Amino acid sequence: MKNLNYGIIGNCRSAALISDKGAIEWCCLPEFDSSSIFAKILDTAIGGSFEIHCTDDYSISQKYLESTSILVTTFDNGTDAFEINDFMPRYRKEKTGYMIPPEIIRYFRKINGAPKFTIEYNPRLEYGLGQTNNFVKEDHIISLSESTKFDSLFLYSNFNLTAIKEGKTIQLEEDGYVLLAYNEKILKPTLTKINLEFERTKSYWLGWADKTTEYKKFNKEIIRSAITLKLLSYEKTGAVLAAATTSLPETIGEVRNWDYRFCWIRDASMVVKVVSELGHKKMAKNYLQFIVDLIPDKDEKLQIMYGINKEKKLTEETLDHLSGYMDSKPVRIGNAAYSQRQNDIYGILMDVIHQQLSTFSNDTENGEELWNITKGIVWVVEKHWQEPDKGIWEFRTEERHFTFSKILCWTAIDRAIKVAKILGKKSNAVKWEPLAKSIKNDILEHAWNESVQAFTQSYGSTDLDASVLLMENYGFIAAKDPKYVATVNAIGRDLSNDGLLYRYKNKDDFGLPSSSFTICTFWFINSLYKIGETKKAEKLFKKLLSYSNHLGLFSEDIDFETKRLLGNFPQAYSHLALIETAINLSKITDDEEVLEAIKN
Repeated sequence: MKNLNYGIIGNCRSAALISDKGAIEWCCLPEFDSSSIFAKILDTAIGGSFEIHCTDDYSISQKYLESTSILVTTFDNGTDAFEINDFMPRYRKEKTGYMIPPEIIRYFRKINGAPKFTIEYNPRLEYGLGQTNNFVKEDHIISLSESTKFDSLFLYSNFNLTAIKEGKTIQLEEDGYVLLAYNEKILKPTLTKINLEFERTKSYWLGWADKTTEYKKFNKEIIRSAITLKLLSYEKTGAVLAAATTSLPETIGEVRNWDYRFCWIRDASMVVKVVSELGHKKMAKNYLQFIVDLIPDKDEKLQIMYGINKEKKLTEETLDHLSGYMDSKPVRIGNAAYSQRQNDIYGILMDVIHQQLSTFSNDTENGEELWNITKGIVWVVEKHWQEPDKGIWEFRTEERHFTFSKILCWTAIDRAIKVAKILGKKSNAVKWEPLAKSIKNDILEHAWNESVQAFTQSYGSTDLDASVLLMENYGFIAAKDPKYVATVNAIGRDLSNDGLLYRYKNKDDFGLPSSSFTICTFWFINSLYKIGETKKAEKLFKKLLSYSNHLGLFSEDIDFETKRLLGNFPQAYSHLALIETAINLSKITDDEEVLEAIKN
């Protein structure tokens, strides 16, 4: 596949990627971070997949059922046609909670004619380690692994099971289904029950989307991105994943391949802030409870990331038997970055805590715990803000005084002061104000480079960094401040390549970056809007949207030349920034557009 033309389905317990040809090429069960059952995306020979094959006269198209996570793939040769509705069940239980079984349902609907197809069912459990054997039983196919770890998978269908296992032709005479279950079913599925699961899941997503704030412009893109972010949330603990995949490379053939199936405090906090602004309060409350549960001791420092079930040790290892996406090795599971120190996470988390307490001050169940966390964050920042760190981009070697980290240290104290005032702790607010002032003065003195005419990546550096654009977003500086305007313009000149941004252009641990980091382009567009370049911002935004895949989804990176999507997919960072930018651009009035056109 020459692009990441996949759709994501999920139920906030796990997810699957389905290609534009209807093939499941990535899925881990029973949880997001479990071993894969399908991983063709990481190895076309031994990764495993679930594919649907028709003769060459069939055309294939794909779309989401509007305002849902149900993916519809249509096969049509002009005479015979059918569609597959792929989804993972999710709906509210009769009493409390949600039904989110570790299952995939492929619902085959006959449209017309007498369509025929074959199923290539090739699960490879445990990341394709060892052999997976399939056995036809009375009412299901069981798949058993022969690796060092035992695992199993169950397939149920109203199609002939032997035909599925042996890849024989199936003629669709009436609607059918295939249900993949991690656990053996007690009650045998039926088409009636499958249809009920479909309708319940459809109803859930339509209801969820209906609660999302509606905007005059780009509403369709906002809804799709919001659903994608929801799919990357983990119901059990409130964690939010950075992406659904591991080891999709930032650049083909290079080694910048990481496991993103974890909860980064930075990414997750940004996600829940923007989803809260869209009206989804519960997701933010669940995430804050996740944070509360992680910090039982008042003096315990935050890690930059955790496992979705609150694991604190995320040992990194490589799966050398897998060839990697487009032969880009290594394939990694786990992530060694968990032990890094990144001082920006405190400010980003405090920003979310402040948002929740200011918006829902009378409806916050864990207010006392959040106040304890606030005081703990102030203590940590006060002790460590003057120290270098690894920064937002997770440099694995040198530590520096990164400007973004310093700005977020200021943000942490600024938001802590605001939280103290909300909670009536005025003495704390007064005590912390000199610290906020000291950090701000330090940044203004050391981060601005007169010769470059910009705030630079780190103290004493001449290198530019897209993350510095967020200094206005966090209220550190006014949008029309001449130094901020100059920084935006400098970053546009030096880091932009045909409208796509590098995050930075200086060498890091692996050499020079060679692809665009998608979120940085959204940040730049947002900054152009903030400084009054609204027409240019909207033009670049529409251009960037055209680089999404066929379903409007983004990964982490974009190749400068080919515009193909790269990096882990779908990327929470990219979609939260899309939403923020779309919300801002939707505020542009018709009068503003006319004035901008006259000015230019």
